[in-house]
Amino acid sequence: MALVVAGSYDCDVVVIGGGIVGLSTAYAIGRAAPGTRVTVLEKERGTARHQTGRNSGVIHSGIYYRPGSLKARYAVSGAAEMVKFCAEYDIPHAVTGKLIVATEREELPRLHALAQRGRENGLAVRELSGAQIAEYEPEVEGLAAIHVGTTGICDYGAVARRLAEASGADLRHGAEVVRVDRRPDRGVAVLTAAGEIVRARMLVNCAGLHCDRIALLTGDEPGARIVPFRGEYYELARPELVRGLVYPVPDPAFPFLGVHLTRGTDQGVHVGPNAVPALAREGYDWRTVRPRELGATLAWPGSWRLARRHWRYGAGELHRSLSKPAFARAVRRLLPAVRDEDLVPTAAGVRAQAVLRDGTLVDDFLIREAPRAVHVLNAPSPAATASLPIGREIARRALAGLAESER
Repeated sequence: MALVVAGSYDCDVVVIGGGIVGLSTAYAIGRAAPGTRVTVLEKERGTARHQTGRNSGVIHSGIYYRPGSLKARYAVSGAAEMVKFCAEYDIPHAVTGKLIVATEREELPRLHALAQRGRENGLAVRELSGAQIAEYEPEVEGLAAIHVGTTGICDYGAVARRLAEASGADLRHGAEVVRVDRRPDRGVAVLTAAGEIVRARMLVNCAGLHCDRIALLTGDEPGARIVPFRGEYYELARPELVRGLVYPVPDPAFPFLGVHLTRGTDQGVHVGPNAVPALAREGYDWRTVRPRELGATLAWPGSWRLARRHWRYGAGELHRSLSKPAFARAVRRLLPAVRDEDLVPTAAGVRAQAVLRDGTLVDDFLIREAPRAVHVLNAPSPAATASLPIGREIARRALAGLAESER
């Protein structure tokens, strides 16, 4: 592949990945530095085909995240910005509020701690007794709950498409990156599977499920690997049982929020997701197995250490994946009226979760810089909620790198 030479650049910044984070980055670059030439390479034939378009559509409040963390800061500010963005561009959305419900006594201290964390993150949180739950959700039962009023829902696929239109970037679909030649003193050349070469001054890696692979192609060791977790969903055949959003108290050892109920912008109620290891980066069912990707996951020491540490939790998630009655029992903890036949299978999603070598799940957004490159190495939920401030932060780093390269 030909190297970049002075005066031969096709663009100033090439963004790899056309999900909501990559498109928000392109949008932010255009806003911050008009005239900057941005090319977005997306391997799929359309926008928002993976994490962006395969989630429950929740605008997260930021209650779950460690005060001061990027997730906490960007989710809280990003939620308000996302509502405003949707209103400005007439994208389906609603601010519904949500309940987080304790159904067992051992969950009560965690529920109270969660309420305190929410307040530390600047949120208005109302603590409810079991009897008060019915004010919001008559069919939900629990010992206590908290209500968070700023949680909402939206159509993130529509948000991504609007960001693409408004960014002014050159968005190229069907452009899978297979090789990167990065020369700190010259720039970056990217080769696609179709044989196209894109030369740029800076590279931004927003490749989601493939971000670690792109970092390695660039010559940078990410220090973590993406371990894909599939989240399986059902639709509730009796959506009238749920008014809004209902969540269990999460296990603090995991970034997953547990099986929850979400009334979407289409007025249907999504139930899920669970979290089971996927057998491919885009393994949306048990039939999808990609040996090379699975082998890479199994070769990463962190995968085995994670499995040894949390095998009991994983076994429960696997059981709920393989047994609809088991999944229904988990739902009945919150919504006793649900019957097995009320759950209708629907499309699954895959979470791109970064795992360190020691088996630790990366619990915050992870953005790293290298010569001529910015890598987004962990941006699962609530990245869609936080996409506008995340995009600005990535854009700031990319533009700083661009300025440095021109000196």
